[in-house]
Amino acid sequence: MLLTFLIVCPLVCLAGFVDAIGGGGGLISLPAYLLAGIPAHFAVGTNKLSSAMGTVISTIEFARSGYIRIKLAAVSVVTAIIGSSLGAQLALHINENDFRVILLIILPLTALYLLLNRHALNSKLADTKLTSSQFMLTIAISLGLGAYDGFYGPGTGTFLLITLTGIAHLPINLAAGNTKVINLTTNVTALVVFLLSGKVMMLLGLVAGLFSIVGNFLGAAYYKRFGSRIARPIIIIVLLIFLTKTIWDLVG
Repeated sequence: MLLTFLIVCPLVCLAGFVDAIGGGGGLISLPAYLLAGIPAHFAVGTNKLSSAMGTVISTIEFARSGYIRIKLAAVSVVTAIIGSSLGAQLALHINENDFRVILLIILPLTALYLLLNRHALNSKLADTKLTSSQFMLTIAISLGLGAYDGFYGPGTGTFLLITLTGIAHLPINLAAGNTKVINLTTNVTALVVFLLSGKVMMLLGLVAGLFSIVGNFLGAAYYKRFGSRIARPIIIIVLLIFLTKTIWDLVG
């Protein structure tokens, strides 16, 4: 049991740091739970608990920096809740072996997406009035990625930043702030579903959540000073390590 904490907690702290900067911390934290031998559904559910605890901190920090527009955040929350609830219910009805196969498909696709979109997060800071099309596109993105986050989760923050800047054309500071609000919403919504289904390891999740809080606090502070340039290489390296181990286990 001690080994489980020693594997999970440091990586969850790193995940919180990365997630606060550029999203995608779940690409580190979920593999950490799986590497520790936690069954897939419990890994996802417990990861929701620790991630939600950390995301609260980074959301507060981004709000204090003025990166969150209340009206935009409010409509994003409603649609993200709907999407996350549907996604979490779908995840609970999938066989664990099939779920692992899905993870093996999604993870490399996520890495490829990150590699091919290395300039996607480079939009400039701005403080302009948002258009109706930006609102509607943000709502659609919140619904779709809310469902993805409830179903699986890792990479949601990165996908949100990429789509909110690349499709909804939000300035990077507002996209980052709205991403935190959506991520927190979907994490908490999905967490409730997993808690009601008994798929959360409470002690591990709470302790790891404290490490997530530390990581998110440090990451938010880093973001305000240096931006998101360090997040992508960290995510890709950890993801490749996880994929290598998973393939090795399958072959062995």
